[in-house]
Amino acid sequence: MIGRGSAWRALERMRDADTRRRRQREPQTRHVVLDAKTAMEYAMMAPLHRAIAADPRVRVSCMSSQRPDQWRSIYREPGTAGCELTPRRALLSKVDVYIVADLLWATLPRGAQRVQMFHGVAGKYSTLYDRPNESMRLWHRIFFINRRRLRNFVDAGAIDADSPAARLIGMPKVDCLVDGTLQRDAILAAAGIDPSARSVLYAPTWTPFSSLNAMGEALVEALGAAGFTVLVKLHENSRDLRPENSGGIDWPARLRPILERFGGRLIDDGNASPWLAAADVLISDHSSVGFEYLLLDRPLVRIEMPALIARTSIPPEYVQMMVESSISTHDVPATMRAVERAFADPAAGSAARRAVATDLFYEPGTATRRAVAEIYTMMELPPLVQESESSGRDGVAAASHLAPIDASAPAGGHAVPAQTATRRS
Repeated sequence: MIGRGSAWRALERMRDADTRRRRQREPQTRHVVLDAKTAMEYAMMAPLHRAIAADPRVRVSCMSSQRPDQWRSIYREPGTAGCELTPRRALLSKVDVYIVADLLWATLPRGAQRVQMFHGVAGKYSTLYDRPNESMRLWHRIFFINRRRLRNFVDAGAIDADSPAARLIGMPKVDCLVDGTLQRDAILAAAGIDPSARSVLYAPTWTPFSSLNAMGEALVEALGAAGFTVLVKLHENSRDLRPENSGGIDWPARLRPILERFGGRLIDDGNASPWLAAADVLISDHSSVGFEYLLLDRPLVRIEMPALIARTSIPPEYVQMMVESSISTHDVPATMRAVERAFADPAAGSAARRAVATDLFYEPGTATRRAVAEIYTMMELPPLVQESESSGRDGVAAASHLAPIDASAPAGGHAVPAQTATRRS
C-alpha cells in the first residue's frame, strides 16, 4: 500500500487518465477481479460472481495472488472455467473493481477500486479482522456483514465514523440458507445419502488447538457407531500439512476411512452452505460456520476449547454468543449426549439462536443484491436488469439504495443516503 503524498496524487492522476481513455474506447466494458487464497474465500464471493458474470458487459477474472499454483483447487466450483488471471497478467490489466474476502492486496499498477468483504463472523484474530490495530482507510469499500463489526472498526480507529467506504451489506454466501434455495432431503439424496437417517455435520475450525486435533477421530468414530449419517466439513487450512494450520496431520487421510466404514461423507466442497442445510445437528468448536448454522434455527453443539479461544484472540462477547446459542461440551461422551439431547428437543434454545443470528447477519437473504448493486455503482455502469427488493437471490438490484451507513445508529439500522466520490488505488 502506498502513502498519500505527492507521488500518490500523481499516480492517481495517471490512473484516472488511463480510465478515461479506456471508457472512451469501450464505454460499456468493465473488468472485475476476484482474489482468493482458499476455496472458502471464493465461496464468499461466488454469489457476486454468478450475478455479475451474467452481464456480457462485465468480464470477471479469478486470481490467487498469494497461491497461483493452487488456482484449480481454489476455484473448483462450477462457473469458474476460463476466468483465470495470473498475477503476472494482472500487472498489465486494467481493473475496475478488485474484490477479496481476506486481507489480500494484489499489485495492480493500473489501479482498481478495492473491496473488502470478509470471510467470517466468529471474531478470531480480532486485531486483524474485527477491531483492526491498523488503518483500513485505503479500502474503497468495506462490505460489513453486521453492524457490530462496523462499530468495532470505528471504535478501534481503523475507519472514521463517517467513512465513505463503509457499507452494511450482510453475508451474500448465506442468502441461500434463508431464501428456500437449499432443501435438506434433496441435497442428501443427490449425494446418495438416505434422507430418512439422522444427519450430523462436524465442522471444526483450524489450528492445532481445534477440537479436530483434540478428539476429531474419536468423535467421528463414535458418531458413526451410533448410527448417525456423519458429514465432516474441514476448514480449508486443516487440509494444509503445515503444523501451524493442521498440526502437521493429513486429516482427510485420517478421517476418510472412518467415514467410509460407516457410510459417512468427507465434504470436499469449498462452500459449506449446502451441507449446513443438509444437517439436522451441527458440531463445531468456535467457527463462523457455527454461527452461520444459526440461520437455520437448528441445534448447535459447541465443543469448548479454551486453548483455541486464547490462542486465536477471540473477544469474550463472541465466545458468549456461541455459548448462549449452543449446547456446550468438553469431550466425546458429553458431545454424544448433547447430540442425542438435540434430536430429542430440537426447538430448545431457538430464541437464543435466532437472537444471535439477527445480531451477526444483516438482513440475510438479500445481501447479494446489495453487494452487486454497490459493485455496479463503483463500475459507474447501470445494472443490466433492474429488479425489485422481492427478486430472487443473486438478482441485480438498482444501485440507488446504497449509501454510506451511520456507524452510530442502533443495531439493525439501515443505510443513510449520501453521495461519495469514487477513488482508485
